[in-house]
Amino acid sequence: MIVKCTVAYDGWAYAGWQKQENALGIQEIIESALEKIHKKPTSIVASGRTDAKVHALGQVFHFESDGKIQPISYVRALNSLLPLDIRIQKAEKAEDDFHARFSCRSKRYLYIATRNQKDPFACRTKGILYQDLNVEQMLDACQFLIGTHDFTTFSSSRIDPRKSRIKTIKMISIEKRGQDYYFSFEGNGFLRYQVRMMTGTLIEVGKQTIAPLDVQKMLDLKDKEACRYNASPQGLYLMEVCY
Repeated sequence: MIVKCTVAYDGWAYAGWQKQENALGIQEIIESALEKIHKKPTSIVASGRTDAKVHALGQVFHFESDGKIQPISYVRALNSLLPLDIRIQKAEKAEDDFHARFSCRSKRYLYIATRNQKDPFACRTKGILYQDLNVEQMLDACQFLIGTHDFTTFSSSRIDPRKSRIKTIKMISIEKRGQDYYFSFEGNGFLRYQVRMMTGTLIEVGKQTIAPLDVQKMLDLKDKEACRYNASPQGLYLMEVCY
C-alpha cells in the first residue's frame, strides 16, 4: 500500500528536508520514526527538498506500507514519535502509481517579510526588512516572471546541468498587511533557490534600487551571474502541493 502524508514543520533548527551525512534533515527524523513503527527501515519520498531554515505547512511525502496499519493511524503514531516542530497533518491511502514528486502538478509557496524589527520571533519566521517597499512597483515587475520561461538567472549554480530550467509560473501576488509583506507564488515546479531569488529581486524593486524592467533584462540573460539577490530562508513556506 502507498501511504501519502502531508507534513508541516518549522525548519529553523534543521539543515533542510533531505537526509544528510553531517547534518540533521527532516527526512531522516521521519524515517527514524517509521522504522520504530514498522520495526524495519522505511524510506520516504517527498515532493521536493526544502533548504535549511525553510518551513512547510503542506509538504507531501509517500512510503510503502504492508497494510497492517490503517493510513489514518499513522498520524497519531508518527506525531507521538516526532518532535513538536514536525507535525503530520494527514495520512491517506494513495493510488498504486502515486509518486509524491513525479505526480505533482503544481506547488504554492509563501514568503513573509517584515518591517517589524522589534518582533523577537521574526528572525526565525520572516525575512527582515529595513525600509518600506513599493508594492505597485513590485507588482509591475511580477508580470515579467509570470508565464513559461527559462529561469536559469534565478537558480542555484549547483543544479544538475542536464535538468531543465524551464518552469511555468501561474500566479504571483504581493500584499501588505500591517508591517508584513506577503509574496505568494504558484507554479508547476521551482528550481533550487528560485522562489527566494525571485523574492529577493522583487524586494530590490520595492526598495527602488532596481526598476521593474530590470527583472525582464535579468530573466532574458539566462545567466546565473545576472542575479545576486537571494531572500533569507526563514521567511519561506511551502504551503501546498497539488496533484
